[in-house]
Amino acid sequence: MDTATQRKWDSASRSFDFISFGDDHRMGPHKRRLFSKMRGATLMLAAGTGNDFRFFPPKQSFVAIDISPKMLEQAAVKAAAYDGTIDLRELDVCQLPFPDNSFDTVVTVCTFCSVPKPVGGLRELYRILKPGGQILMFEHVRSRIGLIGVFLDLMTPLSSRIGPDLNRDTVGNVQKAGFRIRREENVYLDIVKIIEGVKEPV
Repeated sequence: MDTATQRKWDSASRSFDFISFGDDHRMGPHKRRLFSKMRGATLMLAAGTGNDFRFFPPKQSFVAIDISPKMLEQAAVKAAAYDGTIDLRELDVCQLPFPDNSFDTVVTVCTFCSVPKPVGGLRELYRILKPGGQILMFEHVRSRIGLIGVFLDLMTPLSSRIGPDLNRDTVGNVQKAGFRIRREENVYLDIVKIIEGVKEPV
């Protein structure tokens, strides 16, 4: 377990809902559209305080993990209100206990801006997905627009102390982990993206 990352997000849990309130309302329809593609055994990575449970299709059963016990304490309240079954677990994406080929779908929301070893974490997700399984990602990434990208580079040393890195090449990292990119969609400029990847059958 990465204890430094755990402590950072335990601390962030105190103000997480307040800070994310506006984004949840603006981005909610895009998340709901993405999550409608969930199928089969599903793992949600970095559940946070559970704000995204409301955008999941009803009557589903899925596992939701987070590295922060403080985040999960708040997520438990929202999990109880979900019209389905949510199994909350405190886990680190780089050290997952699930067997190979366990899940049909993995869902992430603004996660791989914060995982210290993003390619390693993505390779773990690749391992636990079944052949033909999918990863559905709603992520913010480094912009490819010159000055915006430079600004995100400059802000990242500060932002990463209390929250996410702002300049991750998550699309590239998904490909490095072995996934085929099925779809890439810009939600806001080219900073917030929907990324859909597939673990190709052998």
